[in-house]
Amino acid sequence: MERKILGIDPGTNIMGYGVISADGNKPKLETMGVIMLNKITDPYERLAAIHKRVTWLVEEFLPDECAIEAP
Repeated sequence: MERKILGIDPGTNIMGYGVISADGNKPKLETMGVIMLNKITDPYERLAAIHKRVTWLVEEFLPDECAIEAP
């Protein structure tokens, strides 16, 4: 049974993310990237940028699980 996992590495200046699909012991990278937040000075705009990207990731890849690294 295939499942998709969204991983998020939160950060105040750079937020990393990745989505993998796993079928048994065969993981496959679906996407990965970063959101550069260091040029956004307004904290509300930073949150909006994070919300926009995470919402897109969830809608695009429909993950079954999410893992978030502790900051």
